[in-house]
Amino acid sequence: MAPPAQPGVPGGRGSKVPPARKLLCMCSLSLCLTYLCYSLMGGAGPAALRSPAAIPATAAPGAPRSPAALPGTAAPRSPPGPPGSAAAPTASAAPPRASNGSRDAGAWTRTPLAPGEVIAAQSGAFERDPQESSTTDEELSRAGSRGTTPDYGEKRLPQALIIGVKKGGTRALLEAIRAHPDVRAVGTEPHFFDRNYEKGLQWYRDVMPKTLEGQITMEKTPSYFVTNEAPRRIHSMAKDTKLIVVVRNPVTRAISDYTQTLSKKPEIPTFEVLAFKNRTLGLIDASWSAIRIGIYALHLENWLQYFPLSQILFVSGERLITDPAGEMAKVQDFLGLKRIVTEKHFYFNKTKGFPCLKKPEDSSAPRCLGKSKGRTHPKIDPDVIHRLRKFYKPFNVMFYQMTGQDFEWEREESEK
Repeated sequence: MAPPAQPGVPGGRGSKVPPARKLLCMCSLSLCLTYLCYSLMGGAGPAALRSPAAIPATAAPGAPRSPAALPGTAAPRSPPGPPGSAAAPTASAAPPRASNGSRDAGAWTRTPLAPGEVIAAQSGAFERDPQESSTTDEELSRAGSRGTTPDYGEKRLPQALIIGVKKGGTRALLEAIRAHPDVRAVGTEPHFFDRNYEKGLQWYRDVMPKTLEGQITMEKTPSYFVTNEAPRRIHSMAKDTKLIVVVRNPVTRAISDYTQTLSKKPEIPTFEVLAFKNRTLGLIDASWSAIRIGIYALHLENWLQYFPLSQILFVSGERLITDPAGEMAKVQDFLGLKRIVTEKHFYFNKTKGFPCLKKPEDSSAPRCLGKSKGRTHPKIDPDVIHRLRKFYKPFNVMFYQMTGQDFEWEREESEK
């Protein structure tokens, strides 16, 4: 059963509905009526809206729907059970694409999300996608057996987790915090709380590196942030777990996400085609994971059902590039660590466009992230970027209000 919400925590059961939420509900009604008119004019008729397989799209120029009807909303809670007791998820077939400039859903594989994430349509239909990852059981086994520490100490469950977001800068943060002598972290992504939960906590513990008393055990799996079951499961493991979320301008993040998929599947449609449910009407396809992940406010609501804001640190993916030492100071303070990772640990690589790590005590070459990081983004139609900015803006404002932080994504875009 979910713990009672703390006073003043957004999304908690005892908190008042903020004015912005009421406005969103009012706008959602207007949007539904608009979408109905569009459907009737296009010949689809009301029956198309009643189709159980339909995933609603969101118009870029309009306001977003009510959080309860969008991805990331908390599902009704059941008492947390032991690992392996959760019912196996059921998947629904993705709806076929419309023929008006769109594509067939069966013609390619989308960039997927965590198996625990669901998207609730207004009709009650659900879509579920598996999270893309290169981590294998063999890699996890090797990581657990060798680790990065000498063969002494003991394996512990993590006290802190980097839970998101994909293509936000989580790998850079993990490598930077691993430079701290009081932090030990597994290099691979365990995906315990989204796809390996049935293996149990002992399996999870065995994956972790050995630590000494006073050291912090960490791991990072970016898909946790968009996995509905993850907050409950993590709270069940340890309710005092510290959570770190690296966030990035959702438009840039979506393009980066697409770029990664494109590098592996060159045959997929263009970003412009995938981003819209209907390009002519400007209907953004919020069921595409590259778009959906960036609706941070709605995913955060799920976490605030179990954890107070004081246990969640939001790291700016942009400032992690422009001021890595400053962001790492916040991370070390949040974890209760001495500020050891400082500007002396970073060297800006102009070729890659982001900082590399170096050891301040020697003259060895800086260690940069691999070739999969810092890929050149494809050129995107400026009109598509403009529509995405309008789509994300109300969600960004809501996220700023919930976290008490202004990430200045709108200001950043106006200066371009």
